[in-house]
Amino acid sequence: MIVVHHLENSRSQRVLWMLEELGLDYRIERYERDRKTMLAPPELKRVHPLGKSPVIEDTDGAGTHVIAETGAIVEYLVEKADGRLGAPARRDDALRYRFWLHYAEGSMMPPLLLKLVLGRIPLMGKPAMKRIQPMIDVHLDYVESELARRPWFGGADLTAADVMMSFPLEAARSRAGLDASRPATIAWLDKVHARPAYQAALARGGPYAYA
Repeated sequence: MIVVHHLENSRSQRVLWMLEELGLDYRIERYERDRKTMLAPPELKRVHPLGKSPVIEDTDGAGTHVIAETGAIVEYLVEKADGRLGAPARRDDALRYRFWLHYAEGSMMPPLLLKLVLGRIPLMGKPAMKRIQPMIDVHLDYVESELARRPWFGGADLTAADVMMSFPLEAARSRAGLDASRPATIAWLDKVHARPAYQAALARGGPYAYA
């Protein structure tokens, strides 16, 4: 049984969606953020030294595996599910899949997170935010151009790359300028949110502010 240490309004929502898509059994340990700092509670440090979410625990014949970092968790689940939602068979699609799998956190999330942090700093943050949005727009334009060419990030079918990209694009829609001016991206998000597995993950994970 997989235990998901799930922090409200966080990247761990993707893990729940992934598990629902794969049909794997799991149990949720839910945590709430500190209402003043919006940080994860100290209880998470009992699970992993970093004290962050997502973290999963998976117990099998070899013992209990504690895995942190969304990308690492997603790759672990693909392997556990015998390759489902993993790299497509076509070489070009497989390379594209691998790129988006890492791009989500490696390239797109940093400026989004920076904008969130600066938005909470009075006076000094506002001027700096004006320089961050053009950086985000470069990413949003790139994503739009790619989704205008194909239905999913890895090609013709849903993959773990789409799972990884859901959180940064939800964050961009919530606070970083993603709107109807980029119709292919909005259509992709709407398609994701309509999936039964995504809806099931929301039902099990509790309220989610869509990043």
